[in-house]
Amino acid sequence: MPRNEDLTWADEVVQKIWRPTAIIVGIGLPISYIVYTRVIGKRFPTSSHIPPEVFSRQQVIRGRAVSVGDSDNFRLYHTPGLGWGWARKVPTTRKELAKQTIPIRIAGVDAPEGAHFGMPAQPLSKEAKELLTSMVLGRNVKVRLLSRDQYGRAVSMVYVRNPPFYRLKNVSEEMLKAGMANIYTAKGAQYGKELQTLEKAEARAKLLKKGIWGLKDFVSPGEHKAKYL
Repeated sequence: MPRNEDLTWADEVVQKIWRPTAIIVGIGLPISYIVYTRVIGKRFPTSSHIPPEVFSRQQVIRGRAVSVGDSDNFRLYHTPGLGWGWARKVPTTRKELAKQTIPIRIAGVDAPEGAHFGMPAQPLSKEAKELLTSMVLGRNVKVRLLSRDQYGRAVSMVYVRNPPFYRLKNVSEEMLKAGMANIYTAKGAQYGKELQTLEKAEARAKLLKKGIWGLKDFVSPGEHKAKYL
């Protein structure tokens, strides 16, 4: 039979150490889960799930570029929080990605238009899309959300790290440097406080006659669309 003093000591241990610890863990785990899932790990499946205030404060989100549509837009699978790539998998099939991606319109630039809706493709539209694809497709990108346009796309300044040096690059700036886009100047254009950087990139491409600036008869994507739409 255990002695009374042994029972008293054991009871004190339970009362002073184990019970408070159990209570703290019991309360802490649910709170941690709520914070992670609702704040740190809150995922936006589509553009319509992004609240207006997220755009108004130009919040940065991260995700995987899973497809490229045209030479200035792609689809993003939002990957908030931690564990993507090992604890959590980014879907790859069209079925898994259905209604689970955000259409991103790259801010500040207008790239040569591809053929669609009866409109012929512009010169270098294929090359512009190939450049964008090489920069973002299948890669983790950082996106600064600026606004939602009339097509439901998230107009965003996009950043990516590519080999060999993995320096953070502004995708809009890189498109302009290569002469594969011009600065977008239509009503409502947004630049995320990087207009001066974009202007320098475009000016240099013009000087060197890169891409679209080397064409004999350059027509801006905006002018091209206005002729056919």
